Amino acid sequence: MLNIADSLHRWCRDARPFAVATVVDVRGSAPLPVGTSVAVDENGNAVGSISGGCVEGGVYELCQQVLGDRGAPQRAWFGYSDDDAFAVGLTCGGELDVLIQRVDPTAQPHLAAALTDIVEGRPAAVAQVVDGPEELVGGMLYVDAAGGIHPGTLTGAVRREVGAQAWALLRAGRTARSEVGGDAETCPERLSVLVHVHASRPRMLIFGAVDFAAALSQAGRFLGHRVTVCDARPVFATPARFPHADEVVVDWPHRYLEHTTVDARTAVCVLTHDAKFDIPLLQLALGLPVAYIGAMGSRRTHDERLRLLREAGVTEEQLARLRSPIGLDLGARTPEETAVSITAEIVSSSNSATGLPLSDLSGPIHREREFVLGAV
Repeated sequence: MLNIADSLHRWCRDARPFAVATVVDVRGSAPLPVGTSVAVDENGNAVGSISGGCVEGGVYELCQQVLGDRGAPQRAWFGYSDDDAFAVGLTCGGELDVLIQRVDPTAQPHLAAALTDIVEGRPAAVAQVVDGPEELVGGMLYVDAAGGIHPGTLTGAVRREVGAQAWALLRAGRTARSEVGGDAETCPERLSVLVHVHASRPRMLIFGAVDFAAALSQAGRFLGHRVTVCDARPVFATPARFPHADEVVVDWPHRYLEHTTVDARTAVCVLTHDAKFDIPLLQLALGLPVAYIGAMGSRRTHDERLRLLREAGVTEEQLARLRSPIGLDLGARTPEETAVSITAEIVSSSNSATGLPLSDLSGPIHREREFVLGAV
């Protein structure tokens, strides 16, 4: 769907009904990935491609049929065979599972809002039910960059469960199909959901070009973050020392943070444990809408840091956001173990989880996330 976001956004803005055909599964070799779409509006205008030309005629006809019938979504398989390879088949030898549904923008304002975010460059996820009870197939909702779930055509437990999965994939920056529900305690309906994600990788800002930063940059990149290491000392802040970082910056930490771009998914990790760097940096960071702020240091260093931050005018509400000493209690000693401790706390924090052993807890392993209901 994101391959034609500009056109769909324009059609939604014009309140123009359309049918959209989306690849929801691929078997074997296929030219375009899951999530790719073709759409046809009420005037017969078509945008997009799902096969590089092999099956577009058949898909176009199905879109016109669904748009005219105003009926339930339809499914179609397009595959390769010796008889029809050059007719409606895929000459590459793969198979496409395609869902075709009618969209009325006036009845689905959440989609228009999602497309606005996407075309303006903001992260967003559109979740689309592609398998499950007939009345739910084709249902959609939208999750924004802050984790707000915007009411769509899904309600109740289904909305919560689908929204949680959409938020997880948005944080990971990955379009994917997922199975959700099937649990009487959370969501009894078993659904297959395709989550269309428009997102840059979440940022991890590591301040302090120390050995711990080298291990943390590797762990952060493994988790899908775009990693920046920043230090004011050029002799230490070199790409050779941090091969896993996406960028290494020589600058005063607070000055760099003041001029860089952050969002609700950004993790700020302060490893300098030097007051001349820490205090102005944390004073600024604690006022920004980022996901995580952690600072390395002993408990004595932490107490002194809090005193200096209070003297600098940082409020108690802001100080409550600071994870210091940084990381979960894993008994970590080496840089690699410490990196695991820090990233575990980042994952736990982003999921509002306890960080406790699952064996000490009861109930579902994948707990329900509390969403902010957004108005569309």
